[in-house]
Amino acid sequence: MNLRGRNKVSPEFSMSSMTDIVFLLLVFFLLTSPSITPEALDLILPKASGKTSNVQNASVSISRDGLFYVNSTEIAPEDMEEELIKVMDGQEDPTIILRADGETAVNSAVKVMDIANRNRFKIILAVKPE
Repeated sequence: MNLRGRNKVSPEFSMSSMTDIVFLLLVFFLLTSPSITPEALDLILPKASGKTSNVQNASVSISRDGLFYVNSTEIAPEDMEEELIKVMDGQEDPTIILRADGETAVNSAVKVMDIANRNRFKIILAVKPE
């Protein structure tokens, strides 16, 4: 007498659903990982082809000759921090737009960035659109 059943259960496991889940997780982590990179400075560099949407509270301009201007008023480099603190006093989200001439020494721009970093001001480096 044959006691075996007609329907055999196959011991195989279909991996297609597991590979779909792994693929979706891989795509998710690849897309979200670039947005997690930490920024060393609070420096926002706008793209040259777009427009800046941030509202400025003050603008600092550095001429080719190394002269500093805060909101189109010439100022000595040693008085710049005091002037920026006066201008930014009472602002909710203090933001500076830095406009440096192309031939200005990087040292001058770093001075302004250092002042912004010490006082926790956001700084935007203005560029010309292409």
